[in-house]
Amino acid sequence: MEKSGGERIRREQRALTISKWANLFMGGAGVLAAWLSNSQALLVDGLFSLIGFAAAILGARVSAQAWRGPDRRRPLGYAADESLFVTFRALSLLGLVIFAIVNAALNIVTYAMGGTIAELRYGPIIIYFILICSVCAGLAFTHRAAWLSTGRQSDVLRLEMQAAIFDGIITFAAGVGLSVMPLLKHGALGWLSPIGDSVIVLMLCVLVVGRYYKDFMTGLGELAGVSAAPELIAIARRSIRPVLAQAGGTLVDFSVVKVGRSLQAQAPA
Repeated sequence: MEKSGGERIRREQRALTISKWANLFMGGAGVLAAWLSNSQALLVDGLFSLIGFAAAILGARVSAQAWRGPDRRRPLGYAADESLFVTFRALSLLGLVIFAIVNAALNIVTYAMGGTIAELRYGPIIIYFILICSVCAGLAFTHRAAWLSTGRQSDVLRLEMQAAIFDGIITFAAGVGLSVMPLLKHGALGWLSPIGDSVIVLMLCVLVVGRYYKDFMTGLGELAGVSAAPELIAIARRSIRPVLAQAGGTLVDFSVVKVGRSLQAQAPA
């Protein structure tokens, strides 16, 4: 049985509420663990989660409005709010990536010029990574279940699901990297150990910058009216053909633009 609009909204809002508090917990845990362990990588990871907390608050408001149809104030509906959300969430994450890159690079330069780098404490690091990877897995499952149950229409839920999966993978990779650093201390790569934390931050930033840039360009493309993906155009064609067949018309050409969770089709002039 197809779920009503009210039920879809409730499920989406419930998932985003869970996301909000989970990201606040992970952000606080990251800042605390960074302070206890002297790890810059943990601080960056925690800041990503705090951005996720702010995004979940904004995303809940956007998703509540995105289901609304056209009215006098918004004749094309409210779906564009979702595209705005995707764009500015990605932009804020790109800003954090740039900050982390600059900070890590400065630490490496400081060490190269003879400065001292605080030694890492590994106890809080191990506890942090086990805890955060578990929370990310739970969030990914929650968002995927909500996204599927609401008809795979919500870009907010899809983005949050992908972010939870991506954050879990990145957190796991950072944990493995930091755990390996003590083993390098007395080997040929011993010089890398004092700046290993900053090197891992740079590696994480290289891994995530492409993903956030892609999200930013996707949202920007929707706002600019770029043509929808070929698979979405094919879905629109299949939907229109039965109507045209009944009316005795012929489909020659039309354009499709994706705006948030809605598709807007227009015949050529």
